Amino acid sequence: MTGNPTLLGRQKLAILLHSSEPNVFITTNHQPDTIDHRRSNASSFTPVASSTSSPVYFTSPFNHMPSPYSKSPWVNIPYTNNVGKSIVSNTGLIGSLIREEGHIYSLASSGDLLYTGSDSKNIRVWKSLMEFSGFKSSSGLVKAIVVSGGRVFTGHQDGKIRVWRCKDKKKKGYKRVGSLPTTKDYIKSSMNPNNYVEVRRHRNVPWIKHYDAVACMSLDEAHGILYSGSWDKFMKVWRLSDSKCLESVTAHDDAINSVVVGFDCLVFTGSADGTVKAWRRELVGKTTKHLLVSTLLDQDNAVTSVAVTATDATVYAGSSDGLVNFWVRGKQAFSHGGVLRGHKLAVLCLTTAGNLLLSGSADNSICVWRREGGGIHTCLSVLNGHTGPVKCLAVQDRSNDDDRNDEWVVYSGSLDNSVKLWRVSEQPEICSS
Repeated sequence: MTGNPTLLGRQKLAILLHSSEPNVFITTNHQPDTIDHRRSNASSFTPVASSTSSPVYFTSPFNHMPSPYSKSPWVNIPYTNNVGKSIVSNTGLIGSLIREEGHIYSLASSGDLLYTGSDSKNIRVWKSLMEFSGFKSSSGLVKAIVVSGGRVFTGHQDGKIRVWRCKDKKKKGYKRVGSLPTTKDYIKSSMNPNNYVEVRRHRNVPWIKHYDAVACMSLDEAHGILYSGSWDKFMKVWRLSDSKCLESVTAHDDAINSVVVGFDCLVFTGSADGTVKAWRRELVGKTTKHLLVSTLLDQDNAVTSVAVTATDATVYAGSSDGLVNFWVRGKQAFSHGGVLRGHKLAVLCLTTAGNLLLSGSADNSICVWRREGGGIHTCLSVLNGHTGPVKCLAVQDRSNDDDRNDEWVVYSGSLDNSVKLWRVSEQPEICSS
């Protein structure tokens, strides 16, 4: 029996995504260093070794030479440049949060609070490296968390988006105040046969509800809109003022792994079907619709994460082959800027902070990249310390801190059941040798 090898490969990947997510990232397709239509703009600058970093081998992301520091992430060996100065990276581990409740699948930072979701039924709230509060859901495996004002939105494996609200100003207690869609809207929609869509053979469901795991969410605070992406291949658009589902977009041919609000009314989605798509909110008649603007990437390997930086209109996409592709917005369209090669296994999460891009991987590491302009990216350091795949990243909100614009606190959640806090700097400290 013969078939399309690309289609068969995607089917196998889709089965893994839906059955046992952590196992998707055990292996990766080894690719040659040179890729015909993709030019890497990653700088060959030697990365700084910090107290929690190990050397990066830029010749190939699949260089299997063992690092001499792999068994001890706490080694501090300063990099010495050719003018006799030692560059000591002011990037390092601040602390770890561990509570034996399973793998960490989601993180969200709001002010000085950190929210963590795992495959338990609990959402934990942390403050100053201590457990501050928490609340329990009726469903396990919290795959996505978004915080907006006094409300917390959690996306779950059962396809529901649950809504929580703080009971007091100290944000010590939380209570569930509803779900998306609301029970009233769901019942009203289910009574009209025209509101049903076919999601599988012989199965129809109301269009306003996800019928598979809610894998990702992103908030457009300026327009009061929440986007959700699901393994059911749909992207849904929610109005926060009244919890209405405004639109359901058949976005991909396989599970949606990432959705992120971008710039110029654009929203980006990444999927297990190997594509990255750009959508724009436009007025169509009397209603607002999301129209497909461009497909930035179409490949065999699953796209696992997407991140954007609005300052220079750049889009990043991590995938199961361990690469990070990026695109830069031009006057007319997006142009492919290059490929960042820093991981041996799948890239599972991305986040941006100032001029930095951070990529977490199934190889248990986090690469810290700095945009240098002109599409050039320098790998400043590799953060080691996790003993399992790095599943999610978050950056601490610094809207009230203007003292150091080049230093950030980054949270990383892992399948090793821990959350680690890192201090990350755009500028390495320089001292005389």
